[in-house]
Amino acid sequence: MRRNIVHSGADALIYEIRQIVALAKQIEAMGITITWENIGDPIQKGESIPTWMKDIVSGLVNQNKSWAYTATQGDENTRKFLAQKVNERGGAQITSEDILFFNGLGDAVAKIFGFMRREARILGPSPAYSTLSSAEAAHSGYEHLTYELNPNNDWMPDLEDIENKVKYNDSIAGILLINPDNPTGAVYPKEVMREIVKICEKYDIILICDETYAHVNYSEWGSIHLSEVIGDKVCGFALRSISKEFPWPGARCGWLEVFNRKNDPTFERYIKSLLDAKMLEVCSTTLPQLSIPLVYSHPEFLNHLKFRNLKFKKRAEKATQLLSGIPGVKVIQPKGAFYLTVLFEDNVLKPHMTLPIQNEKVKNFVSPLMEKAALDRRFVLHLLASVGICVVPLSSFCCNRNGFRVTLLEEDETKFEWIYQTLADSMKKYLAS
Repeated sequence: MRRNIVHSGADALIYEIRQIVALAKQIEAMGITITWENIGDPIQKGESIPTWMKDIVSGLVNQNKSWAYTATQGDENTRKFLAQKVNERGGAQITSEDILFFNGLGDAVAKIFGFMRREARILGPSPAYSTLSSAEAAHSGYEHLTYELNPNNDWMPDLEDIENKVKYNDSIAGILLINPDNPTGAVYPKEVMREIVKICEKYDIILICDETYAHVNYSEWGSIHLSEVIGDKVCGFALRSISKEFPWPGARCGWLEVFNRKNDPTFERYIKSLLDAKMLEVCSTTLPQLSIPLVYSHPEFLNHLKFRNLKFKKRAEKATQLLSGIPGVKVIQPKGAFYLTVLFEDNVLKPHMTLPIQNEKVKNFVSPLMEKAALDRRFVLHLLASVGICVVPLSSFCCNRNGFRVTLLEEDETKFEWIYQTLADSMKKYLAS
């Protein structure tokens, strides 16, 4: 073509969580049964939606208004309901005008970075969640900027690393938190979040917190929202969703809760640009928005959250127990979300390590893929070809550490134990090869 139409950030759009599915599907077609542990979809792993929740949605389907457009910013009654929920927590106070709905947080993230000045960078965690890190890198045209999550301190953010990077790089316009974290399952206590707020105030930058898993939290201190710690000076917003906590991932329904937008005219103009962009699409999907006040206020909702959190806590404990004690492997028990990150210690993985692959077709298919693969991806490919468990390499989470992410979603207890026992056995064989 006479003009190059490819965006300079196109190569940064990498989502290994789904991209590995293409490889796994080809391996499946060669006769290997695949156990899908790559993506956080509770429904695909067998979780049943409560009858009372289905009744709410089916009741809404029978109402004509659920088939119509809603307001561009989101259904007004739902926004008022959510603003009241925020204000009841204490801390930052908002109105319905501070809430903006999107077709899932993927849509929100595309808008957040798509309408941010290219020279403005957002500092995010490493390991990173691919949707956020890829979008930030693509918008800037450079590698995503990251701060370290420390596996020797329960995957807590390295506050010194954060401040040094903010202090010495004036292109950084904001800090991103994911709390509870994906992929590590870490949950940040109030003290850590307040320290990050102080850094944002000191250097006059915004704070963004992805709260997708806010209520999938089985830590000792429970859910802590950005609104509770951000105060009245720092500008920022939280990303919320029903995908993981109803759960209703197929609804594609997420929203922003914006804090202190009037404190800075630049921030206010930026938020307006997100709304303006949304107006070009008219609105986000109506039905899921209408369900939120009804589900959140239902007498069974809190029991529903408690039941799920207890379930994931028990699975986190069981998985950690099954994976513990393997030389060269480090596992930090998750406290939130439904993922577990397995870390290989430095210099443990070697290019010659293998697992037995009985299927010759599969062996011939994956062997060329391993030649230039990162060391943890080589293990993931061996695991997939050998025992059919599909996980995601940690190096694909914008991270220079070796490991992999696996879910805690399997509903069948016997199969759950088989997954983690097989992972343990496979790592032992691989490291001994």
